[in-house]
Amino acid sequence: MSSNSPDEVLIPPYRCRDCGSEVGFRSRRRTFMERFLLPLFLLQPVRCGECFRRDYRSIFTKVRERLSDISKISPGKPADTSKRNVA
Repeated sequence: MSSNSPDEVLIPPYRCRDCGSEVGFRSRRRTFMERFLLPLFLLQPVRCGECFRRDYRSIFTKVRERLSDISKISPGKPADTSKRNVA
């Protein structure tokens, strides 16, 4: 993949450390540390779309919005669940 934009050089793409998937979703912040301390270090919780591993990444890493947030944004259009790994 070639990088045409200077921003793409500075913003790392998401890649799961377990399975190598490039599909990551923002994860809900759960604890005091995740809500208040992670943002100080410019980190956010992220979940892999394939193996569901939860990890902390830079807030600048490009990941998708949470699936539940997407369905709230467009209630008339159901989320495509045919390609999702559902446990």
